[in-house]
Amino acid sequence: MKLLVGLGNPGREYAQTRHNVGFEAIDVLAERLAWTPAGDFDRLARQRFQSLTFEGTLDTSTGSEKLLLMKPITFMNLSGRAVKEAMSFYKLTPADLLVIVDELALPVGKLRLRKDGSPGGHNGLKDIQRALGTPEYARLRVGIDPAPPPVAGKDYVLGKFSPEQRIKIDNALPKAAACCVTWVEHGVMRAMNEFNG
Repeated sequence: MKLLVGLGNPGREYAQTRHNVGFEAIDVLAERLAWTPAGDFDRLARQRFQSLTFEGTLDTSTGSEKLLLMKPITFMNLSGRAVKEAMSFYKLTPADLLVIVDELALPVGKLRLRKDGSPGGHNGLKDIQRALGTPEYARLRVGIDPAPPPVAGKDYVLGKFSPEQRIKIDNALPKAAACCVTWVEHGVMRAMNEFNG
């Protein structure tokens, strides 16, 4: 089984904010897998592991792989609780985990997959690393542009995309979903080669 987690904050007031791009990527991935119609993930999802979840199977060239898609509802800074709970239940290792997050240091819509690394100032990744006791899990960062001065980063990530940014994000999300599928089917190195840059 593979666990794919999109990070964000629950609640209507946070919907489609920059910090919730991980949630949006999971929505698009569920649509790509034909598990949910567009925009229906939250309505059809099962609530478990302090998250909204969807479980299913992806048929690959080498067989089938069970997937668990998750959107933690713990709020961003406590994302590790949900991830740890799901991983413990299914006895998964960090190699079975891919986390999708927003990234201030990347241009809007640019993707960067890494097989491990530091949280880079992202509080959701910090909490997951704390909960798991390791930085050795894959993370897919989706660029949201740096915060323009004098706007503080914490305020910027909770704002909504500009119309121009929204177009780029809407174009990037299907690529992020495709990257997730490649990660499941062929591993992190192949996905990095195909989708980074």
